[in-house]
Amino acid sequence: FEGRRETQNVSFYVQNLAGEPEPNDDLDLQLIWLLAVEEQGLWQLNERMLAEYWMNYIVAPWNEYGIGKTNIANGLMPPLSGACNNERWKFSNGAWIRSEIWACLFPGSLDEAVHFAWMDACVDHCGEGIYAELFTTALESAAFVISDLRELIAIGLSKIPAECRVARAVKLALAEFDRGGDWRDAREAIVKDSADLGWFQAPANLGFTVLGLLYGRGDFGNTICIATNCGDDTDCTAATAGAILGIMLGRSGIPTNWIEPIGETIKTKAIDPFNACVPGTLDALTGRVIRQAQLAALTNGTLPRLSDAPFAVSAEYLAKLYDDEIVRTRIWNRSSFEMRFEINCNLTLGVEYLNGPELAPGESFQLRLRMYPGSTDNRIAHVKVQLPAGWSATPGAVSLICHYLRESEVVLTLTAGEFDGPFQYVPLEVSLQDRFYPVTFRLPVQQRGAVTAGIREPFCWDMANRTASARLV
Repeated sequence: FEGRRETQNVSFYVQNLAGEPEPNDDLDLQLIWLLAVEEQGLWQLNERMLAEYWMNYIVAPWNEYGIGKTNIANGLMPPLSGACNNERWKFSNGAWIRSEIWACLFPGSLDEAVHFAWMDACVDHCGEGIYAELFTTALESAAFVISDLRELIAIGLSKIPAECRVARAVKLALAEFDRGGDWRDAREAIVKDSADLGWFQAPANLGFTVLGLLYGRGDFGNTICIATNCGDDTDCTAATAGAILGIMLGRSGIPTNWIEPIGETIKTKAIDPFNACVPGTLDALTGRVIRQAQLAALTNGTLPRLSDAPFAVSAEYLAKLYDDEIVRTRIWNRSSFEMRFEINCNLTLGVEYLNGPELAPGESFQLRLRMYPGSTDNRIAHVKVQLPAGWSATPGAVSLICHYLRESEVVLTLTAGEFDGPFQYVPLEVSLQDRFYPVTFRLPVQQRGAVTAGIREPFCWDMANRTASARLV
């Protein structure tokens, strides 16, 4: 039912699964994120590492996946990979459907969970596409310690900007439910409100997910069926609604008639089968996730310790779940047009394209250079732009003083000359005062109008339909 814009009327699985699940790319990405956590260490992960694992292991080419991979291949690393050349899919559903891994690694620790969700989502989304994953991650993480659905939704909303479209759709779902009408009427209100964004976008589909949770009233089957019956990106809406109830109710809260048809095995479709060590069963997956969550808690004393025994959560801890100070500082203020380059273990250089990375010959744009120091104090970093012939920068060289835990920044203006191709890679040389060697990074600049993202037009659909018909002969 994925992609259908009309309401449906399903009440159970519509295919004979014979005890095995259908493979789904939304799980596949999370399996690769788990592999990255195991191989690199959770606290060492960043958005660039996730991008490299995506490039190495994920073969799926569709929609935002393909655009993100193409951007990365061209040097537009996250978060630019999700923000550039991605107008149609940047607010879509590919990120929030893969949020469960972060919630399970950080049960009850929302601010850590959403920090990693941002790293994940920015690889192929920006704006509403990122806010959607922050919302679901926070809600799912909180569901390990809170069982009241309305409270969970309120906590999820506290982790995204109040004026964003995801928040608007979720609040509309709540308002329609409180009016006491039918879920179909509530669904139509959400469709109408999100019409300007189009179909297959995160705000409306998260609204459908919330409708499933509200109107399902705690019944697992009713919940996922209502989410499905709202239409559009149904594998996302039903799966997320089911995942949230699964966390809230536990395995014992899921009726066996919903478990037996899909069994305990894991099937994949978007992962390169070579070298990717993916779990073959739910038990194996659960064990590996719990192990990484335990390791995270051992190295961070603020995280709750996992245990088989019941434990009490203090009222003070629960109250902090609504706090938006950390997420506002860590995430909301981050630009989707800033790439970060590691100079050494104590210094990171951020380069923000203030108006995006596109230029035409003769045009200018501004770059903000920002130094993020760790334990480094009172050191000077000299930054020089090594320009191609016909290009200019004002100023062409700058110096940034690195203070302990304090950022320093400067803005320079880059004017383009002729391009060698769709992209020009401009070297940026960084020299530290107490090092005799420079470190060079290359900044991708995209020639305006040289890159377009393809859209399937009727001719392409006709070819696909003919091919599918030929297979039936």
